[in-house]
Amino acid sequence: MSIRFRFIWTALVVVALLGCGEDDGAIDLSGPTAEWRHWGGTRGASHHSPLTQITKENVESLEVAWTHRSGDFYDGSGYSKVTALQVTPLVVNDLLYYCTPFMRVFALDPETGEERWSFDPDFKERHGEGPYPLICRGVSYWEDSDAEVGSVCSKRIFYGTADSELHALDADTGKPCESFGENGRITLREGIGDAPPWEYHPTSPPQVIRDRVIIGALVADNVRIDAPAGVVRAFDARTGELKWAWDPIPPNWPTKPDPETGRRFAAGTPNIWSIMTGDAERGLVFVPTGNPSPDLYGGMREGIDYYGSSTVALNAETGEVVWNYQYVHHDIWDYDTPSPPTLFQIPGVGDGASGLLQTTKMGHVFLLDRETGKPLYPVEERPVPQGGVREEQLSPTQPFPTHPEPLHPMALAPEDAFGFTPIDRAYCRSMIEENRYEGVFTPPEIEGSIQFPHTTGGMNWGGVAIDSESGVMIVNQIHTAIVNNMIPRAEADTLNEEDFIYPNEFYPMKGTPYAIHRYLLASNFGAPCNPPPWGSLTAVDLKTGKVKWTRPLGTMRGLAPWPIWALYTDYGAPAFGGGISTASGLYFIGASTDQYFRAFDVETGEELWRNRMPFAGHAVPMTYRTKKEGRQFVVMAAGGNPIGKMGDAVIAYALPE
Repeated sequence: MSIRFRFIWTALVVVALLGCGEDDGAIDLSGPTAEWRHWGGTRGASHHSPLTQITKENVESLEVAWTHRSGDFYDGSGYSKVTALQVTPLVVNDLLYYCTPFMRVFALDPETGEERWSFDPDFKERHGEGPYPLICRGVSYWEDSDAEVGSVCSKRIFYGTADSELHALDADTGKPCESFGENGRITLREGIGDAPPWEYHPTSPPQVIRDRVIIGALVADNVRIDAPAGVVRAFDARTGELKWAWDPIPPNWPTKPDPETGRRFAAGTPNIWSIMTGDAERGLVFVPTGNPSPDLYGGMREGIDYYGSSTVALNAETGEVVWNYQYVHHDIWDYDTPSPPTLFQIPGVGDGASGLLQTTKMGHVFLLDRETGKPLYPVEERPVPQGGVREEQLSPTQPFPTHPEPLHPMALAPEDAFGFTPIDRAYCRSMIEENRYEGVFTPPEIEGSIQFPHTTGGMNWGGVAIDSESGVMIVNQIHTAIVNNMIPRAEADTLNEEDFIYPNEFYPMKGTPYAIHRYLLASNFGAPCNPPPWGSLTAVDLKTGKVKWTRPLGTMRGLAPWPIWALYTDYGAPAFGGGISTASGLYFIGASTDQYFRAFDVETGEELWRNRMPFAGHAVPMTYRTKKEGRQFVVMAAGGNPIGKMGDAVIAYALPE
């Protein structure tokens, strides 16, 4: 062997040995493991995980580990309903559970995505009518502490369906729990009065706390004054027996049952369509309420909005009100309380009190004491615009938080009008000039008024992510405006509802002097008239109440033609859903209409990774690592939307094996 050859051979061996001793691609198995046991990760919906295997340094290596396709989506044929895959799966009991828009439940192997079982409730309304897409945001898990380990239905999955039934399934097999209700199901329409299926049904997972299954329901917006009741009910988790019902009427109001319709609960009360949270130690369930029916006219409410657009703390065992706090007085904007009341306890925030954070569609963030409902920081009652239709009874003031200050832009004047060209900018300027706008609480009126933000927010049901270690909250927002036109009843009765197609909306508000016509404040080119970004992410230091960073979220890909979406990359886009944070300093979110799933640096807001999914991900992701020798997975439900394309992909990402 020549000296030169021996030198080359020795060098190759050394390089090989060095490579074996230090593998930069190796997965770190030393960190924690964690399930995802509740819709928001924790019972208090913090949307934060202690997992650290996926880091800022290796997140760019994420790849698709598995994909599950249920087939449950509207494809333009067969079913007459549009669908929205807004589900956040659970990982508990060594299985991943999720529900579909056609109300089926799947249990998968969380490592491989392989099906373990599925349940089909024989959903009755697949061909139903109504304005809403079919939605199931999630299921809930419960273990019976009194049952023998391994016995049938000692571990249960609970969820509500769009035909207003509450189901209990064996978490191991997916079979109905026969001891619960009638063969594993309970009807939820008893006592609410006559209503078509689309007007009343659950969309969000129940809160299961202290052996109670607590559930509310969506009530359709702006249909009629005598809409179904917004009642919240609690059922025994073992038997399905009704334990209590909270009818959200003002204290000391008499109930008025109607024997002819079977109505036992008051009509038109605030409903609870979003996600409830709970404090098991204190025995409290926190309820985010909508506003009474019909949403955009309140001249005939007579005080029934006492609990409207609020957070209400209920005793989980009795249903009694412990405290309530209202964010919009006499809500005539459909601002609701859209997101889960998020629980936290952070040194340096509210003197370390057990806290509750509530976001709103107005871009307001309220920090309350969890036990009393009192604000942890000053909230100011400020004068707001008056007027509107003559029969209305507006509140002279509305609450504004000061820590943090409102996060959504408040100003919108003709000189703020956006446009890609002078032509559409002039169009938008005239639109803003022609319609009244005096701030976030400008009342609807006949002549036309602007509502900014839109009824979708600001902030919506996706909620926030809170890292209690750093005290940082991250939230996404939509920034678009609408025009409200109140239509006198005589004129409204001559109009055909079918002539109005979303987003050009008409709602009858039957039983009131008015109907409502509302539409996007958009240019003749279809772009929003308010300045971009039209979708954003914001991080707030809850200790100081100050914004750490804010940035646009998403692009116009899928909404605008190329090359517009490629040229205007900092305009953001409407984003429906939410995000999660991890202990390694990452924030994951889909939400945007451009179909990307993204990871950001929690500290700086820098985008570190993105992957384009087959459909937009209008849900909230989750993450888990169940085995010490295993990988951390991040899962996103991608089901698209009616303005793009709809689908059925549940996608799991992980580092390469």
